[in-house]
Amino acid sequence: MSAKKNSTVLNRKIYDNLLTWKKQSDGASALMIDGARRVGKSFLCKLFAENEYKSHIIIDFGNAPKDILDLFEHDSANLDLFFAKLSAFYSTSLHKRESVIIFDEIQQFPRARQLIKYFVADGRYDYIETGSLIRLKKNVQDIIIPSEEEHIELFPLDFEEFMWALSDLATVPLIKQCFDTKTPLGQTLHRKIMNDFRQYILVGGMPQAVLEYVQTKDFESVDIVKRRILKLYRDDVSKFAEGYEDKVFAVFDGIPGQLSKKEKKYHLSSISKQARFRSYEDSFVWLNEAMIVNACFNATDPNVGLALSSDHATQKCYMADTGLLITHTFIDSPYTQNDLYKAILFDKLGINEGMIMENIAAQMLRRNGYKLYFYSRNDKVRRENHMEIDFLITEKKKITPIEVKSGNNTSHSSLDKFKNKFASKIGNAYILYSKDVMIKEGIVYLPIYMTMFL
Repeated sequence: MSAKKNSTVLNRKIYDNLLTWKKQSDGASALMIDGARRVGKSFLCKLFAENEYKSHIIIDFGNAPKDILDLFEHDSANLDLFFAKLSAFYSTSLHKRESVIIFDEIQQFPRARQLIKYFVADGRYDYIETGSLIRLKKNVQDIIIPSEEEHIELFPLDFEEFMWALSDLATVPLIKQCFDTKTPLGQTLHRKIMNDFRQYILVGGMPQAVLEYVQTKDFESVDIVKRRILKLYRDDVSKFAEGYEDKVFAVFDGIPGQLSKKEKKYHLSSISKQARFRSYEDSFVWLNEAMIVNACFNATDPNVGLALSSDHATQKCYMADTGLLITHTFIDSPYTQNDLYKAILFDKLGINEGMIMENIAAQMLRRNGYKLYFYSRNDKVRRENHMEIDFLITEKKKITPIEVKSGNNTSHSSLDKFKNKFASKIGNAYILYSKDVMIKEGIVYLPIYMTMFL
């Protein structure tokens, strides 16, 4: 790993992406890091700047003084003066091609983002931007988006990064070997890894929650941290979804109830019998673009491609972090009444609680770069056409159907029907579950933690 490991630093794989950008770009582009609030963007940038540059300046536009905002408004035409004032204000010497300027929470001040074009053309320094909600129209409507930006997304810690935080560097490489060869890990090792994975599900991947767990090993303390993050998200809704915040809250608060149903599709009738998608579409878009949720759309005709046939009016709405989902589900009750902690720890997930398994699978697939799709067809007349497939991804130009199972249920009638209907288009077919690797009847059964390698 490139970033040094110690008891207080969470190593992130994306650090290597930053190194690659610095080397390959060599000042020809700025780097935009997009991610949900509290996912670790600011800390990552600070660590990178300290490790890889002679000096750096961090401008937090969530709390920038008026003098700095005026500098961008009135002095940007003269870059020599602009950088001299910036250097003086932050008492930091800037060195040509050896310094980086970080624009933190740049969505709060779009003017600075528009000036990136000129800063990059000047070529003196490197520039990293971080943002939440940066794709919302409200945050870009009055500016020209600079073409000099390279974009990367930062997600919650994945399972391997979580294991690194627990000082375990050996387990995930071994899992990868077994995945590559489709070899069972054996009962003892599989049980140990599932115990670790259950901890990851409960804690989630938000850095503050992971650090709290590393330091205390106390789920109640972690729950308090996650509640603070959820409150911050609600505050952001009030601030940035002005005019339709009530609808965003309604959709957000309904997520656990929708995911607890068998089909898990979001039915607006649960909010109001008069609710229509066209009235709530902006609310789903807001939550997805804030990277608070992972939207999963129905691919109605996989023959023509997943994106081309996606029906945005029929979607599942997963939480981007499963640890936050567990807290969100019981947000109005104290930690001691959150039965999901016990159910997950003791491997007692029921059918309704299978939402946790499906949510963590969605989280891991999204982390791997996939846009999320599922397949749903309701045909009561011809039962052979009635089927529900949890996820569809594309591997080597072939469609890969994925079913997620909780408990001991491994029936797969929908998967069989889907394989028959789209036989020429299908590559592998997977069932993700809580047991060890197995291949049976042309289906690959994988323990849920191996989703990270799909």
